[in-house]
This record gives sequence, C-alpha cells and structure tokens, in this order.
Amino acid sequence: MSARNDSPATSSPAAPGTPKVEITGLHKFFGELHVLRGVDMTVAPGSVTVLVGPSGSGKSTLLRCINELETIDAGRVRVDGELIGMREVVKDGRTVLHALSDRAAAAQRAKIGMVFQRFNLFPHMTALANVMEAPIHVRKIPKAQARKRGIELLERVGLGDRLDHYPSQLSGGQQQRVAIARALAMDPELMLFDEPTSALDPELVGEVLQVMKDLAASGMTMVVVTHEMGFAREVGDQLIFMDGGVICESGLPTEVLDNPQAERTKTFLSSVL
Repeated sequence: MSARNDSPATSSPAAPGTPKVEITGLHKFFGELHVLRGVDMTVAPGSVTVLVGPSGSGKSTLLRCINELETIDAGRVRVDGELIGMREVVKDGRTVLHALSDRAAAAQRAKIGMVFQRFNLFPHMTALANVMEAPIHVRKIPKAQARKRGIELLERVGLGDRLDHYPSQLSGGQQQRVAIARALAMDPELMLFDEPTSALDPELVGEVLQVMKDLAASGMTMVVVTHEMGFAREVGDQLIFMDGGVICESGLPTEVLDNPQAERTKTFLSSVL
C-alpha cells in the first residue's frame, strides 16, 4: 500500500447486478499466523449469507475485514462495487493502492452495521440513549429526530416498553436486541452479525433470531456468523463452510446441510447437527 489519500470517499449508486459484497483473494496475517488464505466470496443484494465452521477458521476475521476493523494484507473487498479501505489510482500505466483517510474510511464503515457476540452497550446510558448516540455524534442528526428514530427501532425489536431501562436492567436477549437497534440507527446498507446468540442463555436465543428473521424478510443484506443451523436452513440464501482460513464448501443451505460434499464439512456437521 502507498501513501494515504485524505480526501473523503465518494460513492454513487451501484450498477444493476453489482454484488453487495465481493471479496477476491483475501489474505490476513496476525504476525506469522495466516488467518485468511485467499478467500473469494460474493454476497447478492438482499440476501442472507451464513458463515459456519469451527473456532479459529477465520469467520469473524472475515467479517472484521469487510467492516474495516482489520486491515487486509492482500486481496480486495468491495461493497456495492466500492473498494473498502483503499482507492485504486492508475499511475504511469499501473494501478496503485492508496489507503483511505480515517474520515473516508469512517464514511464507508457507517454504511455497514455490525452486531457482536458481546453487546457492548454503554452501561451508563438507557436503551434509547444507546441507540441515539451514534446518529447524533457521528451523523450529526438532530436530537429530536434521533430520539424519534430510536423509539421506532426499539419498538421494531420489541422493546418499546424498555426505552428508559439501563443495560443492567435488561436480559441478555434484550441487550442484544438493543445492540441490533443501535446498528440499524445508522441506516446501514449491509448488516454483519458475529455469533450474535453465542453469549445468550438458550431460552433467550429465539427472541434475537426472530428479530434477525424479520430483518432478513425486510430485504436487508446480511452476513451472519453463527452455529444456529436451524436459522441457516430457514433464513439463509447461501451457506459457507470455512476451516483453516479457506472456504471449503458453499451452496444453498439445504444442499450443504443435507448433502455436504467436502469431507471436512461432513465431519463438522456431524458434530453439530
């Protein structure tokens, strides 16, 4: 990568047929650990892609590369045709990559919502204040407008009666639903979920998955790392199995789950189904 480009990122509507996410030849190292080893992946607009695989397979790192929470070492990540984290400049007949400025990268990241395993809510703020925070301070939306939108989103995730509750007064499932509402408050074009139910007690998983199902039904493009195979089968449009930093198998969820082709996929699924 070459020098930084400090101009803000600009984007125009993607051409018809452009993938929502297109990843080519993605590599990521942590020191000498080669976590992602040439990953290629395409996500269609309005679809739900489910990533499954054993711990350490690179699933979460892949999500973090899409959202620019990790820098990539090789390859390309594009969202709506726009290169993420970098800009290509043709100089003297060759293509040179310029890292985006922090401001430009933040503008890109604002279009991508992410929900983590841990809820990461501000403990000193109410549910509504948590949802309002980023629109007010990042997007500079007027407080009254942010409040109205925050109430709408909390009602959407079934927490209209918990607006003034603090995280400590909410169950884990309720906190995760606040986290989803918080991500939606930035009006993202893409939602990433990194094992959103793994930290929940079993009886609370269903309420979060229902919110995610409703979100998928609304047409939101989603990439979901999860071990919830029922969700993958019911909601997913494509299922990707990863192991050792590579994609071992992908296809329709029913096909991969019922008739896996790769031996590694068969072994994994036999242990979780």
